[in-house]
Amino acid sequence: MTMTLADTSRIDDGGVSPRADRPKRRSFTAEYKAQILAEYETADHGERGAILRREGLYSSHITEWRKAAQAGAATVLGPKSRGPRDRRDREIEQLRARAEKAETELARTRAALDIVGKAHALLETLSESTGTPKPPRR
Repeated sequence: MTMTLADTSRIDDGGVSPRADRPKRRSFTAEYKAQILAEYETADHGERGAILRREGLYSSHITEWRKAAQAGAATVLGPKSRGPRDRRDREIEQLRARAEKAETELARTRAALDIVGKAHALLETLSESTGTPKPPRR
């Protein structure tokens, strides 16, 4: 029996898809951030590194969370929005960008045509004022 390319896509060889090996971006809730920040602040300097290792965090996380907490912004402690998640929202944004680009290009083209029209009218006026006869049309 011969296998086609479509048949090979159904075979599960235990491999991992190409996107599966990419790291996932982590997001932390405001409660988690506040809890870890409080634990970090109360810990001795020798224990702080252990907390970071246990949670898989970096000191930059603590610094960023501390700044946000000092700013008093509980909403800043929440996960950051990375833009629209919905496919339709992304498509709408792309279509708006295309429309805006097309309108800009249209305005540029109209301005260029206006300039060419004015240049043509100016050249006709100059050629008529010199008094040279126009060549006969055949």
